[in-house]
Amino acid sequence: MGNVLGDVLGLAAGVAVSPLPIVALIIVLATPWGRLNGLVFVTGWVVGLSGLGAVMLVVGGQGSATTHGHPADWVGVVKLVLGVALALLAVRLWRHRPTDVTQARLPQWMAAIDRFTPVKIFLLALLLSAGNLKNAPLTIAAAASISSSGLPVGQQVGALAVFVVIASVGLLTPLGVYLVMGERAKNMLGNWKDWAARHNVAVMAVLFFVFGLKLLGDGIDVLTS
Repeated sequence: MGNVLGDVLGLAAGVAVSPLPIVALIIVLATPWGRLNGLVFVTGWVVGLSGLGAVMLVVGGQGSATTHGHPADWVGVVKLVLGVALALLAVRLWRHRPTDVTQARLPQWMAAIDRFTPVKIFLLALLLSAGNLKNAPLTIAAAASISSSGLPVGQQVGALAVFVVIASVGLLTPLGVYLVMGERAKNMLGNWKDWAARHNVAVMAVLFFVFGLKLLGDGIDVLTS
């Protein structure tokens, strides 16, 4: 199980460093029902990652590792395709990044978050986790590695749980700060939000490129070993 965790922890860290979901959560925490809405948002995030990972575990199936203990070829193909997609997205984002970060703008839908019901907040978190262009490929790649490891089902579920926890650190941190500090946390979280909003595109481009190369390397390694 140690080898599998070593493979997925880096991918989990990539999911955790997601500026846009963090900004969305900070806006949610600033709503009149910030405590409740924040917990709903994080719950939706965890459910989204867990659900996508679980589907991938079922699709991959137990015992799909080769007889020599290496991941199956389909895992290499999946990682190769995801790596190429992330690398291409990285190039596109970098070319369209704002030249002046002070002019960076958040997506228009974020202006309506303070009017979202808890149900809409939950669905938003699902979309930002399982439907995100960076988070979904990294989650799929991690779950593919787990499902092809040949580990018993219980250990696969445990590895996926570890992935989800690490991948949620980026959201659990501002939520924890808010729950502990309450109103006193607003200025600190506001500064975090402003920085993330200004540098979101550049950060995402770099992350897309780094993890795209990682998945490309992993995919080539699986297919050639």
